[in-house]
Amino acid sequence: MKGKRKITIGAALIPVVFLVVALFFTLKHFGGDPHIPILASAAVATIVAITHGFTWGELENGVVETIKMSMSAILILMIIGMIIGTWILAGVVPSMIYYGLQILSPGIFLVATTLICAIVSLATGSSWTTAGTVGIALIGIGQGLGIPVEIVAGAIISGAYFGDKMSPLSDTTNLAPSMAGADLFDHIRHMIFTTGPSLIIALILYGIIGMKYAGNNMDMASINAILEGIQSQFSISPLLLIPPILVIAIVILKVPAIPGLIGGTLLGGLFAAMFQGAGMTEIIGAAHYGYESATGIEAIDSLLSRGGLDSMMWTVSLILCAMAFGGIMEKAGMLHAIAEYILKFANSTGSLVLSTILTAIAINLVAGDQYLSIVIPGRMYKEIYDEKGLHPKNLSRVLEDSGTLTSPLVPWNTCGSFMWKTLGVHPFAFLPYAFLNLLNPLVSIFYGYTGITMEKVKDIEPIEQDA
Repeated sequence: MKGKRKITIGAALIPVVFLVVALFFTLKHFGGDPHIPILASAAVATIVAITHGFTWGELENGVVETIKMSMSAILILMIIGMIIGTWILAGVVPSMIYYGLQILSPGIFLVATTLICAIVSLATGSSWTTAGTVGIALIGIGQGLGIPVEIVAGAIISGAYFGDKMSPLSDTTNLAPSMAGADLFDHIRHMIFTTGPSLIIALILYGIIGMKYAGNNMDMASINAILEGIQSQFSISPLLLIPPILVIAIVILKVPAIPGLIGGTLLGGLFAAMFQGAGMTEIIGAAHYGYESATGIEAIDSLLSRGGLDSMMWTVSLILCAMAFGGIMEKAGMLHAIAEYILKFANSTGSLVLSTILTAIAINLVAGDQYLSIVIPGRMYKEIYDEKGLHPKNLSRVLEDSGTLTSPLVPWNTCGSFMWKTLGVHPFAFLPYAFLNLLNPLVSIFYGYTGITMEKVKDIEPIEQDA
């Protein structure tokens, strides 16, 4: 459009540098939350964009369009808050903790946690649903077994994102091949080469860490106190495991996520009335404001006092702030300017893979949304992968190896903020233990430089999508 000047890499980096500095001082020195620094950075990005010829109306449209991309995630976030509240009131989560403490031992717990979350997430296609249901129960079991909560959270994240990444039901697993021009199941099969070894190494590491706790005597007094405290507050029954099983079944049957999760909330309310004798006032209160545990046992009360629609509003507001910043950066072409600069160094297949991964991670950090970390690099790098004769499934795999897996490690990212609120553990605390998420990008880079599994396009004919 007339009057617009192309944004240079120097100009594009101004809001990014401002964001990094503002976040550092706000979080470290002023004791604040990320919201205001991100909004302030959006204001800086607006000034840069306007000085390059963009109007506020154009930038506002960019913000609105970006927020639209995250609305489904925001609605799911709010519903999962209601599920957590009603499922705790119903005794569903307490029952999972109760039986888990009796079955799992410290030595195998981390490996079992990773595999359980991987299976549930693979079946549902949702890392969020996995963390918001079995994840919370596993946090409680881990605390009862004396395993640090940040290590348990890392194992939950690793398992949940393995399943999310490999499931054909996952939104990101469908989004990545659509951006790269690859077939969905070609994409999934190709990811086995990077995600499979990453999971195996992660399980070995969790097994080694678990051995450290296996040598310790279990604090049976503490475990018995937790079991007795749960029994004193809830009626425990194997039948209370039906709601999570039904929610998993609903998702497997391809019922859309939002109505499926609303069904889970209704089941929670029904089971709360049936098994705990809860009235409508209590059920509505738990769904809206969360559950307040009052056993007098700190380990139980801190774990079970959570959930509710209101509990997710901090996270929703953070997502909206991040989307405002990301929308302005995208609309003004600042993200593209940064990506184009990185592309100058992509002379080989290895450097191209490295550039793609760094771009996706940067967008997770700057734009705060995993969808943008797949969409923008996908658009930016598709032509270059084609020019190098690389099969589109290489690009789709790299997008997921980086964009999907690093998203929960960023506190102000939609995924990181959700995991933080749901599991009660700061992303920077569980980051060193989210082994799958850390290893997978490194394995992908290794393959890029060695050429292992980096398949070329064998035919000159265009690749057709399966109907």
